[in-house]
Amino acid sequence: MIGISKLYCGTVEPSDVLRYGRKSSNLPSHLLQFSKDKKPVVVWNVTRRCNLRCIHCYSQSRDIEYTNELTTQQGRELIDDLAHFGVPVVLFSGGEPLLRKDLPELASYAISKGMRAVISTNGTLIDREMAKRLKEIGLSYVGVSLDGMQETNDRFRGVKGSFDAALEGMRNCKRENIKVGLRFTINKKNVADIPAIFRLLEEENIPRVCFYHLVYAGRGSKLIKEDLTHEESRRVVDLIMDKTKELHERGFPMEVLTVDNHCDGPYIYQRLLKEDKKRAQEVYELLKMNQGNSSGIGIGCVSWDGSVYPDQFWRHHSLGNVTERKFSEIWMDTSNELMAGLKNRKSLIQANADRCAGCKWFDVCNGNFRVRAEAVYGNVWADDPACYLTDEEI
Repeated sequence: MIGISKLYCGTVEPSDVLRYGRKSSNLPSHLLQFSKDKKPVVVWNVTRRCNLRCIHCYSQSRDIEYTNELTTQQGRELIDDLAHFGVPVVLFSGGEPLLRKDLPELASYAISKGMRAVISTNGTLIDREMAKRLKEIGLSYVGVSLDGMQETNDRFRGVKGSFDAALEGMRNCKRENIKVGLRFTINKKNVADIPAIFRLLEEENIPRVCFYHLVYAGRGSKLIKEDLTHEESRRVVDLIMDKTKELHERGFPMEVLTVDNHCDGPYIYQRLLKEDKKRAQEVYELLKMNQGNSSGIGIGCVSWDGSVYPDQFWRHHSLGNVTERKFSEIWMDTSNELMAGLKNRKSLIQANADRCAGCKWFDVCNGNFRVRAEAVYGNVWADDPACYLTDEEI
């Protein structure tokens, strides 16, 4: 994650992070990305079932009953291990996590073990009663996916009315004083909606938004041609920075992040060099703390059937299964070639990737997204094709 508001608008200083010793167990949630120990945030896809039909779904979910999901007891055992391992956050995802009836119980159990629990949802099932239940649990955050305004979103979600239902779900969360944010996956078909999304955020007083760069996985692997060109990516990051700054200057200091393309960090830094050199140097320090892509290091994934992946997009590379070995054991086992490579990837990438080999930003990017490299070039350690920095910039 690259915090546009944190970096470009100056809401986080290097001293804010250093004050906590950069330990995952001590850092507040908005500073976790700068931790030194990089205990993984774990995305747990608690179910594959979903009531929508999103065209870019990495889990290729459908609205059917799946029979291979972890039981409630197995889920509790997983949570016990994650807590003992020091995982700071469990992100309950899917499919649509609220279709799993014991989701409130599992989230509550994670919180009782000292972890932060958040959910990633399409928002359509959060009626007033569900919002009250989520409030009672003590969720730290509810992230709701919207991929455009009404017409655009409903086309992407495959179900008419999903925009209105998701918006009402966010409103119900706000009525219960649950922190809620919006998640938006950028592509050619919805990029024009971004200014309207910023207006919506302000009108609805939604304090957080994450703009995700497209990852070529699951049904999203069929959308490579819908990804932005490099020049379009640069323009959209500039737009997001401009809109974020406008909101902050008008007294609406919302949190804005971009996700899944770590060249955003150097791009922000280079823009700041032209605007505010002092802040640019502070941002560079924060980027070094952030350490770039964290697949297999600071983020992991447990699937509905217990399979463990380096992140939620690696469905074709399982590292093991929590029904056979604990997550903590699987995560630290570098006998797996992919896991070993992700934890110490620099030499592998530099030996296989032309642009990465001599890139001066490697230590703040960490080679960007490996799953995109594999999807396009058939080589996990090749260049990330979505890196939009010019040859001169790298």
